[in-house]
Amino acid sequence: MARVLKWVAGIAGLLVVLLIGTVVALHRWTGTEDFRGRLAGEATAALGVPVRLGGLSVDLWPLPAVAASDVQVGTQPPLALGRIEARPLWAPMLRGRLEIATLVVREAVLPQQGIAALGAVMQKRGRKPAAGGTPAPAGPSSATALWPRRVLLDRVTWVDAKGGRITVDAQARLGDDGLLDDAKLKVVQGRFAGAQGELRRDAGGWPLKLSIGGGTIAGVLRLVPTAAGAQLLTGDLQTKDVEISALTAPSRTLSGRLQAQTQLRAEFREPGQIGEVLQSQTRFTVADAVVHGLDLARAVQTVGMSRGGETRLDTLAGQLATRGSTAQLSNLVASSGALTATGQVALAADRGLSGRVTVDLATVKGALGVPLAVGGTLDAPSVTLSRGALIGAAIGTAVAPGVGTGAGARLGDQLGDKLKGLFGR
Repeated sequence: MARVLKWVAGIAGLLVVLLIGTVVALHRWTGTEDFRGRLAGEATAALGVPVRLGGLSVDLWPLPAVAASDVQVGTQPPLALGRIEARPLWAPMLRGRLEIATLVVREAVLPQQGIAALGAVMQKRGRKPAAGGTPAPAGPSSATALWPRRVLLDRVTWVDAKGGRITVDAQARLGDDGLLDDAKLKVVQGRFAGAQGELRRDAGGWPLKLSIGGGTIAGVLRLVPTAAGAQLLTGDLQTKDVEISALTAPSRTLSGRLQAQTQLRAEFREPGQIGEVLQSQTRFTVADAVVHGLDLARAVQTVGMSRGGETRLDTLAGQLATRGSTAQLSNLVASSGALTATGQVALAADRGLSGRVTVDLATVKGALGVPLAVGGTLDAPSVTLSRGALIGAAIGTAVAPGVGTGAGARLGDQLGDKLKGLFGR
């Protein structure tokens, strides 16, 4: 028995020595310029854009993993990843199939324009004709099998098209069916700093809870296949006591506590399309609302010539419809003492504002009602009279100063709508 134990111990020791020797050899091999160059070439061929690897390593502790550091993806602008760690599933590897258990991305900077450029290149490559001239089939590629079961993001920074940065810590885990099981996210720096949220799949969908701006956004997301072979994402969300300026940052045009009910809908074939096709319908009210940079009462009294100031509102309510990055405010109603405003306002993808607001103001001389054209941007809104309203205001002032100004402006605006060739906008 003693001899058998000695043989077992000797074999075990030999295996340990071989394992250590293999790891050391792998470390040296993966650290060579030749190996890095070959792997970077393979990544470049797969992505269709230049890829540079600063370093490679094979780790056994705390878990077996292959890691790449100082990764640069040559999009315009480039993507920079401080470190990527891939931890494989060993059982599939023994059967000759690569499956990634966990993917860790640390200290990455991902510009929106670079991601879009990479997506466009990969989509174009994925639809090239195969050998023999037959187009490659649309839909998920074989790379889907390489999607990791779990993803960890450590201080990953997203840079939007205007240069704004959001740095997050996040994690997500996929189920055996390839759909999301659960996810957590925390914004550690940037536009929504301090916000955190989580969702976890159950039988009814994906319950979501997000804490932001001192309040919460909660609800359920659902995903079902359509008859046309696409996916349909729907959701119902309720917003409670969220400081609205936390959602519009860095713009601080409007502040107050938001209460809202939102319905979401997006039909897509690829997950990357969601941002473009997502539609929402929201009914909202804002308590203790303040419009910064715009004094509506003064704008009425000066027939749209006033700039700056602020407007405190007792009530603010309306409906918001969005599609992609555009938004439309409708049935907008605001009141503050003697002031009441109604109208429609559109927000373009470049944050530009356009629309009409009619403001009624009770004064000692009577009621002033002036239609104002909304312009400027979300960060610097402005209101002016349309050409027709401006002419009407001038006539009204001449006929009956004070009250006649507002009446003339409203009449002039109505005439301007009917006689656009005369009055213009």
